[in-house]
Amino acid sequence: MASSSQQSGMNVDHNREPGPLMKLLLQRPRGNNDTSLKTEENKVPEKDLNWYLPLHKAALRGDWEDARRFFDQDPDAVTAKITRTSETVLHIAVGTTKAIHFVEKLLELIPREAVTSLRNEMGDTALHYAATLGNVEAAKLLVAHNPDLTNTWNGSLLPLHVAAGYAHREMVSYLLTVTRDDMEPNLFADESGAKLLNLVIVAEFYDVALHLVRLYPRLATLRSSAGNTALSMLAGKPSAFPSGSRLNFWQRVIYSCVPVKFENTRCPKGGGDMENPPISSHICVHICSWVGLFGGHNLSVCQKLHEVLWEAIERLVPHVKHIRNIKLMHQQNLQLVKCLCMEVTGLDYSTAALIFRSPVLSGARLGISEIVEEILESFPPAIWSRDGEGHNIFLLAVIHRQENIYNLLHQMNEHKQLATQLRDHKENTILHLAGKLAPPYQLNFVSGAALQMQRELQWYKEVEKYVQPDYKDRENSVGRTPALEFSEEHKDLVKEGEKWMKDAANSCTIAATLIATIAFAASITVPGGNDGDKGFPIFSKEKAFSIFAVSDAFSLFSSTASLLMFLSILTARYAEADFLYSLPKRLMIGLVTLFLSITSMMIAFSATIYLVFGDKKSWTLIPVAAFACLPVTLFVSLQFPLLVDMVCSTYCPGIFGKRSERLLY
Repeated sequence: MASSSQQSGMNVDHNREPGPLMKLLLQRPRGNNDTSLKTEENKVPEKDLNWYLPLHKAALRGDWEDARRFFDQDPDAVTAKITRTSETVLHIAVGTTKAIHFVEKLLELIPREAVTSLRNEMGDTALHYAATLGNVEAAKLLVAHNPDLTNTWNGSLLPLHVAAGYAHREMVSYLLTVTRDDMEPNLFADESGAKLLNLVIVAEFYDVALHLVRLYPRLATLRSSAGNTALSMLAGKPSAFPSGSRLNFWQRVIYSCVPVKFENTRCPKGGGDMENPPISSHICVHICSWVGLFGGHNLSVCQKLHEVLWEAIERLVPHVKHIRNIKLMHQQNLQLVKCLCMEVTGLDYSTAALIFRSPVLSGARLGISEIVEEILESFPPAIWSRDGEGHNIFLLAVIHRQENIYNLLHQMNEHKQLATQLRDHKENTILHLAGKLAPPYQLNFVSGAALQMQRELQWYKEVEKYVQPDYKDRENSVGRTPALEFSEEHKDLVKEGEKWMKDAANSCTIAATLIATIAFAASITVPGGNDGDKGFPIFSKEKAFSIFAVSDAFSLFSSTASLLMFLSILTARYAEADFLYSLPKRLMIGLVTLFLSITSMMIAFSATIYLVFGDKKSWTLIPVAAFACLPVTLFVSLQFPLLVDMVCSTYCPGIFGKRSERLLY
């Protein structure tokens, strides 16, 4: 007897834990749509399954000649169940792209009406199989043979649902064009339409989701069998929005400049156009105006030049196209959220509040400020939504350290005083929650335990500005004040920060000590020696000697200052408050002075080499300078990112502040 893996053309591991898409697909109650299934289809075949192994193998190979000879011996094999899971040869054939000719010949032997009745034990037709595996060519042959396959249910799923569930974009696009929406039950009129919309969102086909909402606005307000709306599914996708994209500096520059072609049509009920022209478009217009090209018909010429420029850039730097696609996805999602919110606000108050509750809380938890901001603007009462533990969006923002959400306070009027005075079910105020340790995934965004402790202190100080004075000493259900909560939660981080600072100071102290020793020794034993009569250095009148003397002295002084700063770090008291300014400032000064001492030492050494061995030949400076730059470059590449992080974290405006002019409440 052949194994089940040999008898199935799909090779599906039924014991594997299903992923998010499969979990949505598996949420399908069998019921009203199962009318086309027949009980006799599930009967055990009379022949042993080994009889069909040659046909099974021929279908996998796409060998029509072997299959035809088998059909000559057994004509019933055309529609017989040939595997343990009741698959027919048509199911097996559509599972491989090598068998397209095989499928075409096989369909000539199967009557049009019989194709819809060929099901496996799960009720899947051959088109369901093609949708599962993304075989578009086979799907086109099946639909051409019997268009009713597109609207044939396997219980509660159409082939279109299955294609979206397995994230086959080309298959989804094709089936959307051939699936009819004029049949009963209507695909886009009930729960099945909501499930389809959720599936394409989970598959990250946001353009398809936007297309569906524009055609069938009612889908925005429907729930799937799991109780999820399209808005709640989007709220679980941080990377689909600008606030959730982790782009580096150069990627952000490209993102702000690259143009995208996005057909930003109006949402149902007349939603406005929300697309802003890209920065590069303004720049292009100004350049054209400056050179006298902008005006009348020359506008199109300028736009063409602009498009050609970016096409050339994309060819030279392929990564630019990736950034453009990210920006296009973000704009599609912003428009999709706007359309969804507009439809939900058209419902009655209680229903709208219920639908908005989950996405606004999820958006706050994951830091998707675009969703939260759009919901609050469309439905201001959503700001009072609370989860099962009594947390509103700002309490959740503090718990999960989502500054994008917390900064929305700066866009609110005096109602923000009420929004920040709420207490959860454990009597924790927002300051208590700021005193708790941040989630590990948020701490890891900051390098080093000392800077992590600094970020935690910044959060606590910022939240402290928005609470009433008596909240600073109010106890929660376990009898802790916010300050005590902070100390208890961060005592381990303080120890880690102390160890991190001392390890860094110890390492740098050794380097500073060596440089100071070398600089002091060089100042005594000057290059070339001294005049035996007067004791003056022999090269004292050379310009290179003056450079040596100044750089050597500067190296000695800066290394000594660096050594003193690192010693002060080793002897510090390491109180919680010291991590906010005192300790980072000392480490910054120590790193800067150490960098200056290394640089000046290399200059002094280069001047010495030129004086002693250069024989006044200027070309000798080129290789010496090149090698001298090596240690300086290494130090900058290894330590400069840390120094920049510390400077930005300590002295720059920081992560808190107003980000938009939109008034929320």
